[in-house]
Amino acid sequence: MEEKLIFTEQEKEAAEALTSELREKLKGTVQEDDILKLRRSLTDAVNSGKLMRDAFGLNPVVNALQTAKIAIEDIGLRRDGVMAIMLYDPVSCSCISLDDVENDFGSGVRNIIHGLVKIQELYKKNPKIESENFRNLLLSFAEDMRVILIMIADRVNLMRQIRDTPNEEARHEVSEEASYLYAPLAHKLGLYQLKSELEDLSLKYLEHDAYYEIKEDLNATKRARDAYIDRFIGPVKAKLEAAGLKFHIKGRTKSIHSIWQKMKKQHCGFNGIYDLFAIRIILDSPQEKEKMQCWQVYSIITDMYQPNPKRLRDWLSVPKSNGYESLHITVLGPENKWVEVQIRTERMDEIAEHGLAAHWRYKGIKAEGGLDDWLASIRSALEAGNDLEVMDQFKSDLYDKEIYVFTPKGDLLKFPKGATVLDFAYQIHSKIGNSCVGGKINGKNVSLRTQLNSGDSVEIVTSTRQQPKIEWLKIVKSSRAKSKIRLALKEMQVKNGNYGREMIERRLKNRKIEFDEGVMAHLIKHLGFKEASEFYQNVGEEKLDIGNIIEQYQAEYDHDHSLNDNKSAESAQNFEYENPDEEKARSEDVLVIDKNLKGIDYSLANCCHPIYGDPIFGFVTVSGGIKIHRTDCPNAPELRKRYGYRIVKARWSGKGESQYAITLRVIGNDDIGIVSNITNVISKEEKIIMRSINIDSNDGLFSGNLVVLLEDTSRLSALMKKLRMIKGVKEVKRL
Repeated sequence: MEEKLIFTEQEKEAAEALTSELREKLKGTVQEDDILKLRRSLTDAVNSGKLMRDAFGLNPVVNALQTAKIAIEDIGLRRDGVMAIMLYDPVSCSCISLDDVENDFGSGVRNIIHGLVKIQELYKKNPKIESENFRNLLLSFAEDMRVILIMIADRVNLMRQIRDTPNEEARHEVSEEASYLYAPLAHKLGLYQLKSELEDLSLKYLEHDAYYEIKEDLNATKRARDAYIDRFIGPVKAKLEAAGLKFHIKGRTKSIHSIWQKMKKQHCGFNGIYDLFAIRIILDSPQEKEKMQCWQVYSIITDMYQPNPKRLRDWLSVPKSNGYESLHITVLGPENKWVEVQIRTERMDEIAEHGLAAHWRYKGIKAEGGLDDWLASIRSALEAGNDLEVMDQFKSDLYDKEIYVFTPKGDLLKFPKGATVLDFAYQIHSKIGNSCVGGKINGKNVSLRTQLNSGDSVEIVTSTRQQPKIEWLKIVKSSRAKSKIRLALKEMQVKNGNYGREMIERRLKNRKIEFDEGVMAHLIKHLGFKEASEFYQNVGEEKLDIGNIIEQYQAEYDHDHSLNDNKSAESAQNFEYENPDEEKARSEDVLVIDKNLKGIDYSLANCCHPIYGDPIFGFVTVSGGIKIHRTDCPNAPELRKRYGYRIVKARWSGKGESQYAITLRVIGNDDIGIVSNITNVISKEEKIIMRSINIDSNDGLFSGNLVVLLEDTSRLSALMKKLRMIKGVKEVKRL
């Protein structure tokens, strides 16, 4: 059995005094029956021998009473919050159960204690507390906001009590947590006074020498500083009153923590800090005259004292993202000392002091993120002095938006609601995601489809045999995972496609059969594939019988070459051909001209022959018609230079069935059969008609023009690519 908790005389006196004080402050919200039940629960816990002093030797009952006082005075918590503070330790050491708490004190107290217990379980996962994600996890994990408020009050009290503890290691740890975790939480909730106290106490324990050095410097200069502020303010006050402005002026000294941060950032000593103190001029101004009067004050002060233009901060014209508005200037005051002056109105000052909640009251704007939106509503309730029992209604809506889960090392990662083990794997690394076969959540094996919840600890199980699958896109929720899966699938397709083509070429080479691009393209279409890449991918994945494909290719190749053999083998010398049956389709594509105008009469310029898909512009001719040119038309620079006022925007919109005449310049070796190879490739292309071909040959090289009809730039690019792959063709370009 544990050693029973013994109260010292000093602790008895402190407990009695605090109890009386708290009963007075909670008068009207706490019933006498509550006090009797609470006293009985605490007495039973003390007598059980399970309630023990903490690592600093602090009495848990006295500690809870001190925390409750902070929660009431500095935060505004009432009955349920205070009861939860007092009963948390007895529940933690199993002296009483949560069901007993609910029976005696209600579900509200039970829920708060349950939230505190859940948060303590998070700490057991050894998280990196300095991360922003851990702060957000705490806020989302605590469904009742009072859980976080109690945690802040408890840490402030602990920091006050551990001044003289001999346990240096434990004090260092809680001080770091106060700096990295609790001070930022207090700031998020608008508890600025508690935030500053936590920061200063953390510095006191973590940087003892720096803290006391700055404190001594501040004390030594306080009288001189106050006198200097009076000398500076006097003439300024007189000038502002003479201008008929309503205002008040106050001076403030930075906190020790803020001064220390400045000294480290600026790499200077105490005397090198510009804004050790600041003069704040707060105007009582109607909102429509705020900016005008602020700049009027600026003008008056800079007429009196020389300003430093590098230190001007104008947050009037463009307020900070958090709503902060103010005009900061630094001027050279009496005795050649730099003084920071902040100029703002009463409204701006309240926003600066009370954050987004005040911004809401003035402008009704909402913060961007769900977390900030939620916190702003909490701050608003705190600052408006509402009965804090309404905290029962504040449940985090972050469960509908985002979750936070732990890695095995204690790092926290953020995901959208509904994210799965597979999302987590891709967040770690794309290779981990690509080879993921499942995972472990809190030590239990799960599938890669299992959804994650805030606070989960996740490990990934991988296999070298695993490959990404198209259906994975339906499993993941995060855009990061989706993009990585798509990229992996695309890389697999390219890899399998290249492998499939290599397999076919190797088999053909072994059989001493020539690989003909035109023959293969015809076979691919005959097999029902729209894209060659899809065909080669199926070959690479062994979904098609390569032996059967080789046999079909052999038959197709023999058929095509037997037809060519029956013809006289033609060279490129002086070859001409005109298609007598070709009729140019003229179903107009829709063009949008200038400012979304449709139905305007236009014609396509003969100098550059634009087709559907080309970047284009319109040129207003002398007759008033519109000529459509390609943006890279040879005549475009001159048209823009001389007739820029006649240029109008144009773009394709709504594809029709038009076919466009395109001239291609082809250059290559004058081999036997080169012409038939070129015409074969063109004839096998769908929706491409050859109008004419005119080729000349000289010294073993041929060059000539092909005129073809096609629908758009995508078909043109595909045709040019295939022509370039014909053996002997050296260059194909569009004229």
